[in-house]
Amino acid sequence: QVQLVEAGGGSVQPGGSLRLSCAASGRLFSIYFMAWYRQVPGKQREQVASIRIGSSATNYADSVKGRFTISRDSAKNMLFLQMNSLKPEDTAVYYCNVVAYGAEQYWGQGTQVTVSS
Repeated sequence: QVQLVEAGGGSVQPGGSLRLSCAASGRLFSIYFMAWYRQVPGKQREQVASIRIGSSATNYADSVKGRFTISRDSAKNMLFLQMNSLKPEDTAVYYCNVVAYGAEQYWGQGTQVTVSS
């Protein structure tokens, strides 16, 4: 089992920045992929950014490229999402996600991000 706890959400004005964090614990040795997703009511959860543990290769949704940066601190078992130049359409609940060998997937509880003037 893997436990994930997100933090760092909140309210910010358009153009502002937030940094989300995700603390991972449990059977971490089996994780090979980590990602951030977001979801707004009535819509499917979408992947915002991802990082592969072995290669550190990252991938971003077109809507956030150049504004968001995913990173991890392996020593502290932390995943981060730096969000700059935030827009109202970035408003959503953001979820931390990890995939472990054996196709096991785990989710955090989510953290609300609201971008509004």
